[in-house]
Amino acid sequence: MAGLAAAAALPGLSAVFDQHSAAVRDILAAGVEGSAAVAGVVLLAGYARGLLDEAKTKGWTFRAPADLSAWSTSDWTTARLVGVCSLAATMDDRRAQPTGNG
Repeated sequence: MAGLAAAAALPGLSAVFDQHSAAVRDILAAGVEGSAAVAGVVLLAGYARGLLDEAKTKGWTFRAPADLSAWSTSDWTTARLVGVCSLAATMDDRRAQPTGNG
C-alpha cells in the first residue's frame, strides 16, 4: 500500500509502476499453458509468488523506502511487485479478471 500511496503522490513513479502493471497484464493475457479455466486473480497470485520465489533465490529482500521520495529509486523487483498490487486493485470481483489500465 505504501508503494501505491507513493505513486499517487509522485506522477513519474506512477508511470513506472503503471508500466510494470501493463507488462504483468500482458503476460497474463498471453496466457499460461493449461490455465484456460484459471481465474485472472489466481494467475496474478501465481505470478507474484513465482516472482518472490525467484527473487529470494537471488538473495533479494524487501527494503521499505525510508521516505516517500525514496520510492523513486526502488529496485526492479519492488517496482514489479507494486505493479502487481496496482493490477490486483483493478480486479473486478465478479469476474476476477483485470480491468482498466492498472
